[in-house]
Amino acid sequence: MATKKTFNFERFFQALGDTTRLRLLNLMGDQEVCVCYFVEVLDLPQPKISRHLAYLRSAGVVEARGEGRWTHYQIVMPPHIGASQILRQTLDWLREEKIMQADNARFSKACCSPAKFSSLEGAPQPTSIKGPSCEAC
Repeated sequence: MATKKTFNFERFFQALGDTTRLRLLNLMGDQEVCVCYFVEVLDLPQPKISRHLAYLRSAGVVEARGEGRWTHYQIVMPPHIGASQILRQTLDWLREEKIMQADNARFSKACCSPAKFSSLEGAPQPTSIKGPSCEAC
């Protein structure tokens, strides 16, 4: 008989307790985003980005989907109603922060003009979960 995995509150709050992980969540928003965009926008090494994404995955906050050599991430709501509410409120709050707004501006530029960024050559465009992926496009 399968056992139901309990929600790890400590891991969840630790996942939200790091600026880089919050910046990643902010960039994902309602989109599925390839790791290469995170690397370009945040100007951090790919292994560091991947470690933070793995942490978010283990906390049950994001899920990954592989497509050839590309890995795409999107936010998933935790199974616990309270944690889900906290995550939604955190995402709303992040939109008001200047550093997050600057990240979103860089993301839009990379999304709409990937040819300008050599690291994004051949990369799949972010896919919106709820509508158009890039407001500027």
